[in-house]
Amino acid sequence: MIDHLLYILWNPDLEIFRIGNFAIRWYSTCWLIGLALAYFIVKWLYKDQKVKDAYFDPLFIYCFLGILIGARLGHCLFYQPEYFLSSWTHVVEMFLPIHQMADGSWKFTGYEGLASHGGTIGLMVALYLYYRKTGMNLWHVLDDIAIATPITACFIRLGNLMNSEIIGTPTNVPWAFIFERVDMTPRHPGQLYEAIAYFFFFFVMLHFYKRTSKEVGTGFYFGLCLTLIFTFRFFIEYTKDIQVDFESGMIFNMGQLLSIPFIILGIACMRGGKWMKKLGAK
Repeated sequence: MIDHLLYILWNPDLEIFRIGNFAIRWYSTCWLIGLALAYFIVKWLYKDQKVKDAYFDPLFIYCFLGILIGARLGHCLFYQPEYFLSSWTHVVEMFLPIHQMADGSWKFTGYEGLASHGGTIGLMVALYLYYRKTGMNLWHVLDDIAIATPITACFIRLGNLMNSEIIGTPTNVPWAFIFERVDMTPRHPGQLYEAIAYFFFFFVMLHFYKRTSKEVGTGFYFGLCLTLIFTFRFFIEYTKDIQVDFESGMIFNMGQLLSIPFIILGIACMRGGKWMKKLGAK
C-alpha cells in the first residue's frame, strides 16, 4: 500500500484565472515567459555586440513562429502520424488550435502537443530565413539564440509540469510526485529535472560568453547548447514514461532517437567553429 503522505501530491489548476469563456493557462504563460526572457537576453547580447537595432526587430517574430510551427509539426509527425495524417480533418487540427468533437462541431482547445525536437528544427529553419532576410552572419545569430535558449526550455518544462504531462516512471524516491490527474502512483518529476538542468545550462552559457565572447559567430555556443541539452535529454528519458504506445519495447524511445542527431551536430559545431564561421559568412 502506498503512503501518499511520503510524496508530493500534484494537481494544480490548469488555469491561472478565468473571466467568462476567457482563461489564462499556466502552460501558455510559461511559454510566453520563456520566450520573453529569450527576447530580452538576445536584445542585450545584440547591444553588447553593437549589432544594429534594425537587425533585431524582426528576430522575435521569426523565432516565435519557427518554434511554434516546428514544435507542433514535430509532435504530430513524430509521435502521432497515424492520427494527424489519417484525414483532412485531422490535418486541419495539426495546424489550427481546434478539435472536431464527436457530434461534428469544432472546439477551441489550444495546441495540445508540442515537441521540443520539432521546435528546435523549426527554430533553425526560422533563423536561416532571418539570416537570408537580414544578411547577418548565420552563425552569429545561431550563437546568440543558443545562449538564451536554455532559459526558454526551462519555462517550457515548467509548463509541462503544471499540465501534469510528460510524466516520469514509477519510483519510490522521497521527492516523487503523485500526478493526481494521471494516477495515484509516485513518479519521477521528469519535467522538473529538465527545468532545473536547463536553468543551470543557461548560466553555463553565460559563463562561457563572459569569458570567450569573441567566439560568438563561430558556432561554438550553438554547438554547446545542442550538446548540453540533448545529451541530458537522452539520459533523462530513462526516467520518463512512454508518451505513445509504439515506444513500448523499443531500446531507445523516440525522444532519445531524435536527440542523437542534435548531439552529433552540436559536437561538430563546437569542434569546427572556424570552418563554420567561414561557411556562414556573408
